[in-house]
Amino acid sequence: MTTILNISFRRLTHDDLPLMHRWLNAGEAFKWYGLKPTTLEEISAEYAPIIERTDPTFGYVILIDDQPAGYIQWYLIHDHPDYARQVDVPTDSAGVDLFIGEEQFLHRGLGSAIMHAFLHDFVFADDRVGRCIIDPDERNTIAIRAYEKAGFHHLKTVQVEDEPAPSYLMELTRESLKRPRVSRRGLFPQPRAPQAK
Repeated sequence: MTTILNISFRRLTHDDLPLMHRWLNAGEAFKWYGLKPTTLEEISAEYAPIIERTDPTFGYVILIDDQPAGYIQWYLIHDHPDYARQVDVPTDSAGVDLFIGEEQFLHRGLGSAIMHAFLHDFVFADDRVGRCIIDPDERNTIAIRAYEKAGFHHLKTVQVEDEPAPSYLMELTRESLKRPRVSRRGLFPQPRAPQAK
């Protein structure tokens, strides 16, 4: 059985910070993105500059059928000199990070559709961007497969400061995105109901 899900995005706000705190302290978001327990005050300190636009990162809540499902952000890599030095990519590169925070949307094949829609609507809508870089932990094979499905290919593996494991840098160019791979509205399997015993 399948259902049609709609993917959209809205800007992160201060009202979302308790939700971000919950997401980043549990499940897959904690394992691959949060990495350590954090307080609401720490989350506020990290994300308030993005919300208030004093940090050159653009943060969004992922919505699935208008329900908050996770977080996604993009930035020009050269706006973050220390990171830019370590990954050493062309100056027209944008970076993207995301996680799905709601368990009901995990492992349903949504990652590639979310990425494709976000790149089309936001990242490559900026004329300064010629390519997008994403850097999952090299051990996160589920994320890597989702990004491959969205059109990314492996560029190189680098150890970024303060990251627990090497980052598996992946790249997708503006030209590559023009070839449709996934739809923002598509058929996704519904979770199976438990079988009666």
